[in-house]
This record gives sequence, structure tokens and C-alpha cells, in this order.
Amino acid sequence: MPENNTICQENIFSTFFKSHAKGLRNYLYYKFGNTEQAEDATQEAFIKLWQNCKDVPIEKAKSYIYTIATNNSLNAIAHNKVILSYEKNNTLIDRTNENPEHILEQEQFESKLLKAINNINETQRIAFLMHRIDGKKYAEIASELNISVKAVEKRIHLALMELKKEIENFK
Repeated sequence: MPENNTICQENIFSTFFKSHAKGLRNYLYYKFGNTEQAEDATQEAFIKLWQNCKDVPIEKAKSYIYTIATNNSLNAIAHNKVILSYEKNNTLIDRTNENPEHILEQEQFESKLLKAINNINETQRIAFLMHRIDGKKYAEIASELNISVKAVEKRIHLALMELKKEIENFK
């Protein structure tokens, strides 16, 4: 029989899910580079949390889902690299009304930018994407990654420096 404030209560679990699912999914996407894998790992982590809700204290639930999701993603990383490679090489976009030179330049720039982002140190890439894509503040990122705000600032600064170097080399 669940206690009054446990993650086993449907309303508490639902609230927890709504407040943490998007952040977990984005974290996994930034870390591993695959949307489908991130969504699947997020769902699996919450299913596992629900199945083990009696064994996971509410204050440890966030850490639990991040650990489960990261481990699931690491177990499938080789397969996901193949999928990511396929997705990068087979994106179809309707550009029938655009100048072919402009399309080519845009594709080259997008490719170069994605390559530059992928080449950034993993810790820098995660902090950079959490800030730029999710719009999270440095303090939020620091809290989620268990690092100081100064460390977040440094990671994002270094990521920007690397991207700037890559983009300048492109021109």
C-alpha cells in the first residue's frame, strides 16, 4: 500500500512525468543525437520508474530516470549511430522554388554546422544545446548536470569558440 507522498500515486507520477519528460528527452537527444532513441529511452525510463515506484523515493526519482535512460541509450549506441548516419544522408526537403546555388550553399552550411556541433566535446555540446535549443538558464543547466554555473558558462563559451572556428574555416 503506497504512502501519501510516493511516486506510486498516479497524480504525483503524472505531475512528475509532465515536469521532467521533455528535459530528459532533450538531454538524451543532445547526448546521443537521435530523436527516436531519446523518446524511446524516456518512455522506458518512466515505465521502469512506475514498475519500481515502491523502491524509488520521490526525491531520488529524477536521478533514477536519468540513470535508467542513459544506460538504455548507451546499450543501443552502436545501432543508433547507423540510424543517425542514415537520417543525415536521407533527409528530403521540398525546395522546388529555390535557386539551386542557394540550396547547395544552405545544405553545405547545415552539414558543416551539424558536423561542427557533433565535433564539440560532449560536455560542451550538451550544455550548449540545453541553453540554445531548450532556452534553459545557466543555473538550470548547472542543476541538471550537477556542476557549477561557472562550469556551464565555460562549457558554453568553449562550444561557441569551437563553432566560430569551424564556421570561419568554412567561408
